[in-house]
Amino acid sequence: MRRFTLLLAALFMGAVVRAQTTATFEVLPLAHADTFYTNYTASGTDVGFNNGLAHFPCVYDTSWGGVWSSGFAYSNMTDTITSGFTNQYSAKAGTGYAASEKYVVASGSVNRVHLQGTAMGHPVKGCYITNNTYAFNSMRDGDMFARKFHNGDWFKITAFGYYNGALKTDTTYIYLANFLFPDSTNNYIQRNWTWWDLQPLGKVDSIEFRLSSTDVGSWGMNTPAYFCMDDFTTYETFDTTTPPVMVPTTPVGSIKVYPIPTSNTLNVDLPDDAAVTMTISDMSGRVVTRIDRTSQHTSIDTAPLAPGMYVLHITGDGRKATMKFTKQ
Repeated sequence: MRRFTLLLAALFMGAVVRAQTTATFEVLPLAHADTFYTNYTASGTDVGFNNGLAHFPCVYDTSWGGVWSSGFAYSNMTDTITSGFTNQYSAKAGTGYAASEKYVVASGSVNRVHLQGTAMGHPVKGCYITNNTYAFNSMRDGDMFARKFHNGDWFKITAFGYYNGALKTDTTYIYLANFLFPDSTNNYIQRNWTWWDLQPLGKVDSIEFRLSSTDVGSWGMNTPAYFCMDDFTTYETFDTTTPPVMVPTTPVGSIKVYPIPTSNTLNVDLPDDAAVTMTISDMSGRVVTRIDRTSQHTSIDTAPLAPGMYVLHITGDGRKATMKFTKQ
């Protein structure tokens, strides 16, 4: 296996800075009001979307004429009244957080959000959570599959962190419905957006959300497996004094990136002709350039980029290198 050491010169002055990026989902396209994301182009595979510094997987299945199988779908649905499966894309709050237009709905008992770029390996600040209309009305009234909630019932989401591919022991949870109070007048089914602090999970590369309920049957949970999310906020930590360094077990070369800062061209010299993918993303995580190369020297045209700070990602042969650079 080829291995390399990343040696990058950077002309930055400063210290460690913590920034945050929020996935608000507002820039994601929808054709009109009261609609939602669907994609039947690749049945059974992830056709999800990126926003902020995170990837939200989504799987559709055409086997039964086209159904949402699992994952996240963004939506601007406002129907807080209609009960049942046909209203699975609505938030009970009627809008996104703070009356914003868009939000995401999660379908399925287990779903994972994957961090991207500079958010990877850092804590997630948190997100806003509320009930999906279908799930809320089912718990409030009962339906042909699930019972009406009563004293002793609950419906909650538990978050698990993954770091370097391993499941961490730290967890945190939030109730979407809680009927455990001694005074039953305090029982509630979550209707409005509420903040969920995810920092107790510590450093993560992805977060898995698992739904559970006291209403279960022989086929598993009876409560509809849905929840809604908005303003998923990640933390990034930038060391503006010391450039990133990757030291593998058996270094045989180095990657050189120059000039920094750059104007019209960013040069990348690899130690050999290994096949790599190079992507440049802006500080929101949006990929603005992608190049697949097998040559040792690559010149990337940065003239079209707006002045500012960007992140270069180089991946290949099981290794990954990341650095910041400035476009003048």
